Amino acid sequence: MSITEQYLLDVHRARQHGEPEPPAPGLNDRRALRELREERRFRAVLAGRPARGRLRLALSRRLRPAGRRRPALLHGRRLHRPRPGGC
Repeated sequence: MSITEQYLLDVHRARQHGEPEPPAPGLNDRRALRELREERRFRAVLAGRPARGRLRLALSRRLRPAGRRRPALLHGRRLHRPRPGGC
């Protein structure tokens, strides 16, 4: 049975019993994903881990060659290094 068929069956049953119809499938998917993402970020902060960029950082560690060093980063930006001669 597909999602649409299940939804139509649930709507039919709700109408027979005089209950409110269930929401259409996919109606609140974005909101649910946003809430899940916010919950994960919140738990990361409570655990003392960075709240953003953890997956990208982990993948970059796995994918870069072992002998190559990554430039120093500060919040996703390169650290400013003064040029020789003071300019």
